[in-house]
Amino acid sequence: MIGVAELKIKVPKSVERGMEKFPEINWQGFLEKSVERKIEHLSRMEELHRQLEEEEELIDWTVKLQRLSRRGRFDELKRKGLI
Repeated sequence: MIGVAELKIKVPKSVERGMEKFPEINWQGFLEKSVERKIEHLSRMEELHRQLEEEEELIDWTVKLQRLSRRGRFDELKRKGLI
C-alpha cells in the first residue's frame, strides 16, 4: 500500500483530454474536495454501523417482546366476537 503523501492520481487519456477542455476548473481542488466528501461519507457509514451493532441486542429484545405480546391475541379477539 502506498502512503497517502505518495499518492499520484492517474486518469485515462480520454479523461485527461476532457479535463484539458476546461482549464478554468481547479481539478486538483475538485479532486481534493471529492476525496474529502467520500472520506466523510465513509466515516459516517462506519459510525452508523457501529451504532447499529451496539443497538442490535435492544432491537432483538423489542421485536421478541412485541411478538410475545401478540401471541394468542387473534384467538382472544375471536372469542370476544371482535373478529
